[in-house]
Amino acid sequence: MDHLTTLDAGFLKAEDADSRVSLAIGGLAVIEGPAPRQDALVSVLAERIRACPRFGQRLKLHPFDLGAPEWVDDPDFEIERHVRRVALPQPGNDHELYRVIADVMARRLDRDRPLWEVWVIEGLTDERWAILTKIHHCMADGIAATHVLAGLCDDGMSGMNRDGYVHQIHAARESTQSDSDSLSLWTALWNLPASIASGVLRTAQGAGQIAAGLLSPVGSPLTGHLSDLRRYSGARVPLADIELICQTFDVTLNDVALTAITESYRNVLLARGQRPYRDSLRTLVPVSVRSSDAFGYTDNRVSLLLPNLPVDEENPVERLQKVHARLGRAKASGQRQAGNVFVSLANRVPFALSAWAVGLLTRLPQRGVVTVATNVPGPRRPLRLLGRRVLSVYPIPPLAMHLRTGVAMLSYADELYFGILADYDAGDVDQLARGIEAAVARLVAISKRRKAPRRRGPLSLVV
Repeated sequence: MDHLTTLDAGFLKAEDADSRVSLAIGGLAVIEGPAPRQDALVSVLAERIRACPRFGQRLKLHPFDLGAPEWVDDPDFEIERHVRRVALPQPGNDHELYRVIADVMARRLDRDRPLWEVWVIEGLTDERWAILTKIHHCMADGIAATHVLAGLCDDGMSGMNRDGYVHQIHAARESTQSDSDSLSLWTALWNLPASIASGVLRTAQGAGQIAAGLLSPVGSPLTGHLSDLRRYSGARVPLADIELICQTFDVTLNDVALTAITESYRNVLLARGQRPYRDSLRTLVPVSVRSSDAFGYTDNRVSLLLPNLPVDEENPVERLQKVHARLGRAKASGQRQAGNVFVSLANRVPFALSAWAVGLLTRLPQRGVVTVATNVPGPRRPLRLLGRRVLSVYPIPPLAMHLRTGVAMLSYADELYFGILADYDAGDVDQLARGIEAAVARLVAISKRRKAPRRRGPLSLVV
C-alpha cells in the first residue's frame, strides 16, 4: 500500500497538533557481550531491511491535504544516516540507559527522510549493550513494529512463526477460523438477518460508549499539557507468575497486567494526596484487527477499548475480578467493532475531509482518557543479533493528546516486559514500574495460598 490510511495519517495530524509531541514508538533490546563494530552492524542491517521496502521510503505530502500522503522511494537514502551510536555515561546502569531512551524518544523524526532510526547504545554494565529501534507511528503499529524488530535479528521472523506468533493475535485467530459443517453453515445463513441486526446494535452501543468516554472530562493530575522532556522506565515479571494467577482466578494475561498497572496508578494517586474515583483511570486499550494474511504490512490495524480501570478498589483480588469483568463488558459492548467501522468509513470519504476532521479532533482539549495501555505478544524463544543473545526487550509507547503517561507491554521468552513513558513533569516513572512488579508479586503470593483450579484454555496474550 503506497498511500497512508486515515488512521496512519491521523498520527501525523496528532503530532502536528502539538509541537512538543513525538509520535514514534520504540523497542529496546538489551544484548549480551560487547557492542559490535559500527561497520559490521550497518552491513548486517542494510541487508536485512531489504525485506521491508518501507525503510527506504519517505513521505510525500499533497498541498492542502488534497490527497493522502504517499510512500515514495528516497533517492538520497543512506543507511548511515539512520544508524546512530551513543555511549552511556558512567556508571552505565539501567537508570542511565533509560535516560538516553527518554531523550531519544522526545525528539521528532525528520519527515524529509524515512521515518525510522536505530540507536546502538554501548557502555552498559555487566558486559551488555543495547539497540533501540524508533519508528514513527504512521508507519507501523506495535505488532508491525515487533515484526520489524524480529526481522532484524538472526532468525528473522522464522523464530516467531515457530512460536505461533500470528495465532496469538485475536484478529488473526478469528480470520483463520472456518466451519466445514454444512448444517452449521445453513443455520448461520438462516440466522443471518438477526445476526446483522444484533451486530449493528452492538456496534452502535459501542460507538456511544466510546463517544461518552471521550467527551466526559476526568479530573486527573495524569493528564495535561506536555513538555518537551520525557522520563522512561521498565519493569519485568515472569510469565510463570502470571500463568499462576491466571490459573488461580480464571483470568487472562491481559487482565493480570492491567490489574497490576491499575494498582500502581492507585498508589501514585494516593501518594500525591489524590482520592482515586471510579472514573479516575479511563484507559485507552488498543486492540489488534490485523488478520493473519496482513503480517507482512507495515501499517496500523487497530481498534480500541475504553474501560474504566478500577483504581478506586483497594482489595487486590476484587480489583482483578473487576478488571476482568469490565474488559469483558467492553469487548461485548461493540467498542472494538465501532472503532473498526469508524476507521473503515473514514477511509472511504475524500481524504481532505477526513484530514480536516482528524486535525480538528486532535487539537481539541482531550480530558476524557487518562492513559494508554497496549499489549503486544512477542517471540517466546530467545532472539540473537550478530550471534549475541538478546537478554530482554522493552517496548516504548508514544505520548500525545494530553496523555502524560503511557504503558506498553511485550512478552518475550519467559517474561512480560513493561515500558513506561511519561512526560517529565508527570512524576517518577520508576515508582510506576516498581509498583507494577509489586502488584504482580502480591497476586502471586495470594495465588499460592489458594488451590488453583484446572484452566480450561491456553494463556491469552492479548485482548
